[in-house]
Amino acid sequence: MESNELKIVLLQQDLHWENVPANLLHFESLIYGLNQKVDLIMLPEMFTTGFSMQPEKFALNNQEQTLKTLKKWATDKDVAICGSIMAAIDGVYFNRFFWVNPSGDFQFYDKAHLFRMGEEQLHYSKGTAHQLINYKGWKIAPFVCYDLRFPIWMRRTKVFNYDLILLVANWPERRASHWKALTLARAIENQCYLAAVNRVGLDITSINHSGDSRVINPMGELVFDAKDSKELTIVSLDKSVVENYRQQFPVQEDADAFELL
Repeated sequence: MESNELKIVLLQQDLHWENVPANLLHFESLIYGLNQKVDLIMLPEMFTTGFSMQPEKFALNNQEQTLKTLKKWATDKDVAICGSIMAAIDGVYFNRFFWVNPSGDFQFYDKAHLFRMGEEQLHYSKGTAHQLINYKGWKIAPFVCYDLRFPIWMRRTKVFNYDLILLVANWPERRASHWKALTLARAIENQCYLAAVNRVGLDITSINHSGDSRVINPMGELVFDAKDSKELTIVSLDKSVVENYRQQFPVQEDADAFELL
């Protein structure tokens, strides 16, 4: 059923390092504790392990167990759920964003830009394809963390045309100013909503994450801006805001044509 309103939940949380059962148990308690009806629940990047470079140890079992669990949560709570995990396909590893519908059906997007400063490209293979999710009349584009730095990859086009960007991340506090500037830019230049969920807390490598999860409207205005603590926040989006603003200020009509090689 189509709806102009989309209620989303951003679960900004600390993560148990490389402990899949503990992370699943934690998020399950939060999800099943939700009393308000919502449409979408967002979990951070690698929400079952933290930003680990050991997919050979965790990817296969993590993928099977987590996907089964996500399907159960989605069907039990009648909600779409998304977040990224390690995934293994024939011995090849991906940082994979899973989207699970309330029916239990799912789609996925593989992170296209691997964070070389953390040697992610040595352990995972990059994705090469965009994904467009159609949900309740909304066209949704998923991305993962470092993708945020690449505006051409995230550019809304006539073919890749969406109303909402979803970004899941493990973005460090030391570059929080970049996160804040780039999330605003991606929403403004694509004239869409952007919902970004980040983790908080110190990981085992002593990298701190300040959260700063946020929702931005097509005009670049902050609808929600988290701080550096654990949060469970419900935010309502209105698709007519996107449609009306694009009609009033049709920047896309003057956009440059390009092809991705």
